[in-house]
Amino acid sequence: MGSRSTPAPTTLRAWLTAEVPSSAAQASLQRAWFGWLRFLGNPLAVAGLAVILLLLVTAAFAPWIATHNPDAQNLAVRLQPPSAEHWFGTDQIGRDLFSRVVYGSRITLYIVLLVTVIVAPIGLLVGTIAGYFGGVVDTVLMRVTDIFLAFPGLVLALAFVAALGPGLENAVIAISLTNWPGFARLARAETMIVRSSDYIAASRLQGASAARIIAKHVVPMCMPSVIVRATLSMAGIILTAAGLGFLGLGAQPPSPEWGAMLSAGRRFMLDYWWMPTFPGLAILLVSLAFNLFGDGLRDVLDPRSE
Repeated sequence: MGSRSTPAPTTLRAWLTAEVPSSAAQASLQRAWFGWLRFLGNPLAVAGLAVILLLLVTAAFAPWIATHNPDAQNLAVRLQPPSAEHWFGTDQIGRDLFSRVVYGSRITLYIVLLVTVIVAPIGLLVGTIAGYFGGVVDTVLMRVTDIFLAFPGLVLALAFVAALGPGLENAVIAISLTNWPGFARLARAETMIVRSSDYIAASRLQGASAARIIAKHVVPMCMPSVIVRATLSMAGIILTAAGLGFLGLGAQPPSPEWGAMLSAGRRFMLDYWWMPTFPGLAILLVSLAFNLFGDGLRDVLDPRSE
């Protein structure tokens, strides 16, 4: 009597949970699926992701979410408390705070994404080159990195903005110049572990160039750690950008940047609590969300956490 063959999985869930994947694509999707399930097991990380998604939706649909023109002034309703007409109240020149917080999400998201896109590739490139070649190359690149790490990030950003001049673009450049060293250090540490692997030695024996080995083998191994680092650093980027805006060195008026709004509201804190409260809560919630999301992402992408 012949043995019966095992029926193929007929549902997507069964296909994703099959004990033996039939292809590399199925194996990759299975890893992603089990990683997602593991992520869902962390309620705080899910809450952080929900806030980040809310930030993205708010920034994308700001014209439809905002109840007023964020720059429209109306001295007749200045310093009004939260009400049905003005959900977060109004500021000292009668602008609707809810609308300004909503539009401020665009500026925050712009800074976070642009800085991350700049610093992650730079830090990854510097770190992998230093870790792979070692010797004099490693010494020179890491000493340059140490110079940037020797100064507190906000202080160094203030110095760069003071040299470049206030403005949103200059703030992005300043924050980028202070954030890449952390990525470089992390990529270097990962590269020094990977470079002694057998498959790297096999690639060298096959005649692969150093650039090809770094691009094809070293960088992919460093990517999970870099992604986690990028997610966790976003909270620091938000706080640094808010600090520059608070000091008048970031986005300039009348831009509804949260740090600048917080700075304007501090003079009215005792009598008109809503002016600094809502921009401050926005900074707090979004920064906390990125931290929680980054912690959950680290648990999923770091194999040593299993």
